[in-house]
Amino acid sequence: MEDLKLNINRIHPFIPRTAIESMMDETVRCLDDLHKGNVKGSEFLGWRGFPSREGRELADLVEQTIEPFREKADIVVVTGIGGSYLGARTVIDSLSHSFASLKGENGAPQVVFAGHNISEDYLSELIEILNEKSCVVVVISKSGTTTEPAIAFRILRNHLKMKYGALESRRRIIAITDPSEGALRRMAEEEEFSTFSVPRDVGGRFSVLTAVGLVPIALAGLSIEKLIEGACRLEEVTGRDTAFIDNPSAMYALARNALYRAGKKIEILATTHPGMFYFGEWWKQLFGESEGKDNRGIFPAAVNYTADLHSMGQYIQEGERHLFETFLTINSPDRRLLIPREEIDSDGLNYIAGKRMSHVQKMAESGTMLAHYDGGVPLLHIEIPLLNEYYLGQLIYFFEMSCAVSGMLVGVNPFDQPGVEAYKNNMFALLNKPGFESRSGKISARLKD
Repeated sequence: MEDLKLNINRIHPFIPRTAIESMMDETVRCLDDLHKGNVKGSEFLGWRGFPSREGRELADLVEQTIEPFREKADIVVVTGIGGSYLGARTVIDSLSHSFASLKGENGAPQVVFAGHNISEDYLSELIEILNEKSCVVVVISKSGTTTEPAIAFRILRNHLKMKYGALESRRRIIAITDPSEGALRRMAEEEEFSTFSVPRDVGGRFSVLTAVGLVPIALAGLSIEKLIEGACRLEEVTGRDTAFIDNPSAMYALARNALYRAGKKIEILATTHPGMFYFGEWWKQLFGESEGKDNRGIFPAAVNYTADLHSMGQYIQEGERHLFETFLTINSPDRRLLIPREEIDSDGLNYIAGKRMSHVQKMAESGTMLAHYDGGVPLLHIEIPLLNEYYLGQLIYFFEMSCAVSGMLVGVNPFDQPGVEAYKNNMFALLNKPGFESRSGKISARLKD
């Protein structure tokens, strides 16, 4: 079975090979330190090796636990924000039918998301739908007090109580939270929810291969066993026994940082499968939260072609040359569709009649890569043979390893996110949360400036 492939050859006209070679020893040291656990934020390295260490056993437990929930639900509402929902949404959206909501029953409940915004309209509309459907709720939060998911969960739990009564509502909730502490853990024990633990040594954006991602993905009817199998394979490929030059995660980290040091401050992740939109969102959080510190870090952006060629394409082709592009491509589609021939060639498409849609897509992809390269954009290229659970498992672990090494090369702690507290403190002051009263007046006054 083929593995994920990385090609960095199209950065060399912009970065001398000597620049890559000069960074190899530094990257090797970072990789070795990561394997040894000798890094900033070493208390959050539990994701490293998790698939082979605990993933298979956890996948079996998840499948056993969720079966009663899957049987009683038309809709599963996953409540979380950031890493507590993006990883699961990435896998579910990538592998679901593009028109699942119109297709009808497929043997698994439809998974929807809440707690990732504070929109009154969004939650009101969701409750309208839940009034007509049988539902269960998966709430994901280490603490249980993160504002957005905590509000959503309070509203959803109230809805369940009114609809099903106190006892049955508790049987329709799965809580994924800290193993022993925090508001959600206490509530789960008091109310006797079904529970899974978020490992304390795994940060949210690295948690998709733990119960945080596996429970929602399994409820959607996808194979978490294959997801873990793919991640285990990338553990081997990026492990200590692999030569550095054959380690795609290390080489990707090296290449993107060589470009960064040469003044390329923005990385664009380009995909051509419309289902991969949320993969780009997960990737942005992974790298943005991990590297954006101390006034450093590559800015992560994502596009989906060919749609974004008709919006962002102009800037990428001819805008300021402070960016590079990473193409993530899928070599073979799941389905087959031919372009028909017409007697009157009024749209001028008979020259591709009889061709598969995927052939046109590949030519558009290749043509875009060449055009951007010719326009002065350095290119990295990641390929997977198919879009399925196994290869998504490979991609997730590949990027997690890459991100850890890359953050070390940037010179920051890849596993914390102190900057996200700033907006929360201002919001709490404006809401007059107990303990923030002294700041309320100052913050309110500043809004009048």
